[in-house]
Amino acid sequence: MSEPIKPLLTSRYGVKESWKLANAESAGAYATARQALTTRKPEELKEEVKKANIRGRGGAGFPAGVKWGFLNPQAGEQIYLVINADESEPGTFKDRSIMDLDPHRLVEGAIISCYAIGAPVAYIYVRGELAFSLKRLEQAIAEARQAGYLGERPFGVDLGHPIEIYVHSGAGAYICGEETALLNSLEGRRGEPRLKPPFPAVKGVFGMPTIVNNVETIASVPDIIEMGGDAWSLLSRLPGDGGVRIYGVSGHVKNPGLFEAPVGITMRELIDDYAGGMLGDRPLKAVIPGGSSTPVLDPRRKVHAPAEDHPLHKWHGMSEIDVPMGVDTYRALGTMLGTCCAIVMDDSVNMVEACRNLMRFYKHESCGQCTPCREGTGWLVDVLNNLVHGRGKTEDVDLLVNISNNMMGNTICAFADGTAMPMLGMVQKFREEFMEAAVNGVPDGVRHDDSVRGMVEGAA
Repeated sequence: MSEPIKPLLTSRYGVKESWKLANAESAGAYATARQALTTRKPEELKEEVKKANIRGRGGAGFPAGVKWGFLNPQAGEQIYLVINADESEPGTFKDRSIMDLDPHRLVEGAIISCYAIGAPVAYIYVRGELAFSLKRLEQAIAEARQAGYLGERPFGVDLGHPIEIYVHSGAGAYICGEETALLNSLEGRRGEPRLKPPFPAVKGVFGMPTIVNNVETIASVPDIIEMGGDAWSLLSRLPGDGGVRIYGVSGHVKNPGLFEAPVGITMRELIDDYAGGMLGDRPLKAVIPGGSSTPVLDPRRKVHAPAEDHPLHKWHGMSEIDVPMGVDTYRALGTMLGTCCAIVMDDSVNMVEACRNLMRFYKHESCGQCTPCREGTGWLVDVLNNLVHGRGKTEDVDLLVNISNNMMGNTICAFADGTAMPMLGMVQKFREEFMEAAVNGVPDGVRHDDSVRGMVEGAA
């Protein structure tokens, strides 16, 4: 049984009207920012973030402290901080909880981060559908500005530049979660990814050096600075992947929701100890570990890592869901930690239909800039439609693999990879169901009603 930890990121979730400045301050908000800006140097703060070993919480898992170190502004260049709040990965709902229940934590993290990297301006790019989050953030920023925590002299300190925070609403395009598509959208351009290099730290928003971090990453900064990077990192069970995270669980569990826990807990712990176990005590069939773009885990499959130098050797012979949840451990397992929000499926789920549901989403959300992605996503849906409706053939299962392999690594951004990887994982681990569908289709009772879906989409 996992021992619960003292909450950090979620510590103010239970405070009455926690989104209001007075209540947040009574529970400790802005004390760390005030201390940081009045007594510490930017380089010290950057070093603490580096020591914390915080891996980006938006899905890519890149060390935030290392990313900050890439900044090297040239004469006349202004640094920007952009906070990615375009939370649109299916199955992911952690960042909106921070914005809704403790927006001052994000504002405080942004103030400290701006001071540390020398950015006079931060933009929080919020997915347009999150109207409630937008309202809460704008209210929190207005309160912080009125209190003197933002503006020309934040906390009364002359930094040589102001610190301002602005909220920017997106239009609801999934692709704008990709950092360079987000920057294009922020500039008023079409939300399409840019070729890299140059990377945003060199040439980002408005052509200036830019750090792009996820909401949870920036919201963790006050605790990192208050505790010290080393101490915060040691909250994790895994070396090089520090701290605590907000884990989301949806699907067939008794207690779906959000749970704060150390980096390195196992999926079995997350499901059984935090989410209360399987709904109706049905068997666990599969779990998508970190948002829909992460390859599925199969609890029946055992870790194969007999060599002592293999990163998963300690877990050789154990179930996939018993491997600690970390950026590097899950990569070694052939999946990704992603946004750390799990979609849990019991034995009632047909994996072909589940996969078709995901692929429909990716077909709809592809920006269309790259041919392998634009055409590949549609082709996958067509093949899956044939399988589900009994029009397929056994060769179609290998065709799904072939299409996916030709999408991988052949596009400007990782959208195609994020489509192909879960497709490949589904076929690899549940091939027997795809072969069954190729012969008999998918039973009516587990299919989505395409006629109703079509009428709704047509009316829209």
